[in-house]
Amino acid sequence: MQKNTPYILFLTFVLLVTVSFFCLIKDFLLACFWAIILAVVFDPAYQRFRQTFKNSETLPLFLTMLMIILVFVIPFLTLTLMITVESTDYYNKIQSGEINPQLYFQEIVALLPKFNKLSHIGVIRVEEISSSLGNTVAEAVKYVAQQAPAVTQNILNLIIQVSLAFYILFFLLRDGQLLLRKLISLVPIGDRIEIELFERFTSVARATVKGGLIVAVIQGSIGGLLFWFIGIPAAFLWGMLMIVLSLLPIGSTLVWGPAAVILFLQGQTLKAVILLTVGILAIGLADNFLRPRLIGKDSKMSDYLVLVSTLGGLAWFSLTGFILGPIIAALFITCWDILGKYSQASKT
Repeated sequence: MQKNTPYILFLTFVLLVTVSFFCLIKDFLLACFWAIILAVVFDPAYQRFRQTFKNSETLPLFLTMLMIILVFVIPFLTLTLMITVESTDYYNKIQSGEINPQLYFQEIVALLPKFNKLSHIGVIRVEEISSSLGNTVAEAVKYVAQQAPAVTQNILNLIIQVSLAFYILFFLLRDGQLLLRKLISLVPIGDRIEIELFERFTSVARATVKGGLIVAVIQGSIGGLLFWFIGIPAAFLWGMLMIVLSLLPIGSTLVWGPAAVILFLQGQTLKAVILLTVGILAIGLADNFLRPRLIGKDSKMSDYLVLVSTLGGLAWFSLTGFILGPIIAALFITCWDILGKYSQASKT
């Protein structure tokens, strides 16, 4: 017992130092997380650049970083600016009375015969339903309009986080393989288990970013442009909502589907047909054609597990939960699969 005492004390000290270190950098963990995700996703591109430019060490790194800026940073900043402008403008129109969501939903609900019959006999009131829906839309737009400027007001913190993420990303791309081997040798779990966990983490991260985020952006962009083309107000905000929903197995159909029904009820048959056709052929099928090609051989999870883990990730980690939620779920499954293998092996 006394022989183990120094080791136990040292292990306790290691745990305390580790916890203290993570508490020390807790404000920058988000930057570290995105640096790791981007390094995992773009490492294949970096390796291709290295094979192409074998005589240069800095050029592959520069080209990879430039690709990340063009693919992620510039579109993110552009979308943030556009959301701020669009939501603020739409909210100002609601405040001034130029747009009245209550009146809009009242006209829609009044077109439904069942609601009209029930309202005549006093079961439900169209005014209450339309008012409730209108207030929900107004509050949602108000929330976005109030939160979006906070990003620009916190611009210094955003610059620091992005700069730190790219600084860490540089070293992860350059020394990633060496760091991984060192981590595997240090963590006392077992090399085979650690490699399997890392491969699972890598596959889900790439699948979520490539097969989820890119397809979601494509679907939301098509939906937003379609809404703008047929004259639906706040088309950009609806497009952003479709991007968010496209990250889930539920899909963007929850936006363009009801919109097509509403247009039919309002007698705008041509616009409804256009929306329904493009929604099915372009937005709906984009997931089936693009996602398998973008994901390739990366691991997949069941739709229900992706949905639950993504929603849980959103509730726990905010926007980062889109990626972190499925990763945690995948690691959870992998850990129990490994435990099951060891359990079966011990019985034989």
